[in-house]
Order: sequence, then C-alpha cells, then structure tokens
Amino acid sequence: MKKNIGTTDMVVRFIIGLFILSLIFWGPKTLWGLVGLVPILAGAIRFCPLYPLFGINTCKKN
Repeated sequence: MKKNIGTTDMVVRFIIGLFILSLIFWGPKTLWGLVGLVPILAGAIRFCPLYPLFGINTCKKN
C-alpha cells in the first residue's frame, strides 16, 4: 500500500477518531463509538482506501 495520507490529514483523523471513540465513555455510552477506530487506524497506517477512488493524495510530493 502506498501512503496517501499526509501529516495534517493524519493528525485530524486522530483527533476526530479519539473524539468519536470517547462517546463510549461520555455522551450516549453506546458501542457506536467504536466507529472512531476507523479514522485512527487509517491515520496510523497512513492509507485511506477511498482516496484512490477519488484521486486524492494528501502526502507531499518528493
């Protein structure tokens, strides 16, 4: 897999993912908060499977 998530995109994904994941403990307290693992995982591996479909790449060009 070729990286297609840049640094800023990765940080934003982690923040959004942690916020959604926090809904397990605060807010509605349902397991739907586990959806927050998706952006965290995508940010960790720096690959989004939807980006190639739309021709998006947020990594800096070398």
